[in-house]
Amino acid sequence: GDALTSTTGGALSWTTLVTGTAWQAIKVTGDSPIAAVAGQGYFLNTAAGVITINLPGSPVVGEEISIIDYGSAATNNITVGRNGNNIQGAASDLTVAINRAGFKLVYDGTAGWLLADN
Repeated sequence: GDALTSTTGGALSWTTLVTGTAWQAIKVTGDSPIAAVAGQGYFLNTAAGVITINLPGSPVVGEEISIIDYGSAATNNITVGRNGNNIQGAASDLTVAINRAGFKLVYDGTAGWLLADN
């Protein structure tokens, strides 16, 4: 899972290759708040109450997190905590209030976390 890479100056180093999303077991209200980890995907079941999932506080450009609602977000919202970084260029958390919503967030150093594949 690693590759040998070099910089423009010729220095060599090993880099871990990223190969897709590592999906986590279904998370429920009792698991809230959830500390999201880059490269992982989260199925969130809010049937019993709201869930908060906090994005990483020190992300690297290009890191991705995927979220899928299990079917109750319109009743019991999902809050995506920005953890100090912008979401969609705004300094506010993201509220998911649509049943079965599924999306990916990708970090960009300028605008913060941006929606992709929604």
